[in-house]
Amino acid sequence: MITLTQFIACGVSPTAARVFLDPVNKALDHFKISNPAMFIANASHESQGFTKLEEDLYYKDPVRLATVVFRGSFDLDQNRQLDSSEVEVAKLYIRNPVALANRVYSNRLGNGDEASGDGWKYRGRGIFQLTGRSNYMAAGDALGVDLKGNPDLVAQPEMAAMTAGWFWSSNGLNRWGEQLTVEMATRKINGSAMLGLNERRLAYHEAQHALTMA
Repeated sequence: MITLTQFIACGVSPTAARVFLDPVNKALDHFKISNPAMFIANASHESQGFTKLEEDLYYKDPVRLATVVFRGSFDLDQNRQLDSSEVEVAKLYIRNPVALANRVYSNRLGNGDEASGDGWKYRGRGIFQLTGRSNYMAAGDALGVDLKGNPDLVAQPEMAAMTAGWFWSSNGLNRWGEQLTVEMATRKINGSAMLGLNERRLAYHEAQHALTMA
């Protein structure tokens, strides 16, 4: 069990640390997290220091939205080039997070079509951004909680931590223990983009040091 002093020494603000100390300890214990420093480092990176528990889908720039963030949803002819008609479609979704979520997550991850509203209902929430109806159902079944019917629970500290622990365990990250590398964890969490690798590496070393404190 980590202490408040250790948690703060991992780089978590005192305010966030007080809120998340018990939920994180509960997740570490429940899922028998074998490398807590790696878990905390990646959890902190993904959630901006345990302060961001919901995906930000508010965009102002249609070109960036269509070419960088959700290219697959707006590249209508699948030619990997953005034309003026595709920009016009993207413009319909700027400053409109509900409509955007319903478009980009439609017919994916167990969601229904765009009109179903599943994209928004099961948008990214929690420390590791649980996304999609099928993932909400799988996590809920494992935790004994109806996350399909109550998806907003994932944006609350306890369930945010528990779903992160579920993700960590169900993706096989526990079996590596201290042999788990930052690169391996990042690929599982973030995919081939490997975003924030250097920042995660620094956070891991900081957490390693912090968890050796008495």
